[in-house]
Amino acid sequence: MGLIGRAMGMGQAAGAIGEAAQGLSEVFVANATRAMELDAEIHRATMETAGAEFQYAGSGLFDRAINGLNRLPRPMLALGTLGLFVYAMVDPAGFARRMVGLEAVPEPLWWLLGAIVSFYFGARELHYTRAAPRVGGLLRRGGLRQAPADDPVAVNPALSAWRNGAADQVPSNSTRETSPRSQ
Repeated sequence: MGLIGRAMGMGQAAGAIGEAAQGLSEVFVANATRAMELDAEIHRATMETAGAEFQYAGSGLFDRAINGLNRLPRPMLALGTLGLFVYAMVDPAGFARRMVGLEAVPEPLWWLLGAIVSFYFGARELHYTRAAPRVGGLLRRGGLRQAPADDPVAVNPALSAWRNGAADQVPSNSTRETSPRSQ
């Protein structure tokens, strides 16, 4: 094909026509590869900006005071609930009057209180999950740990036993049963 193109004098002309066709096609349909490259650049720039924002975050007196205040609601809710039981036993009439007052609170206000408390505890849990130390890509907390997909030891118990030097402890997935015919 190259010899025929050269013989007819279409080598460079065909390349120029191809580039023109590509440019014309990008007028009607966007270049998907370039769009993905631009998206990746935007994502990288966004992550660098977010990282730079918290680069010099220190734990000064103000930060420690705010962290201390953030830790107060959980114990206050738990101790306050226990306090209500004590208050009900000490002054039943006063407790009943206050419960009648709580009954007068409209239902949308209870929903709002539930949403605020849920988002507060959800945000704190998310904060501690993100701040948990990671070891080798695995989350270092209690419970089940998920190994990376490219870890051959995690998916192959025989290989892990061999690496640990315990070849006799290789777990078997199937048990050999002898049938009456083979005996």
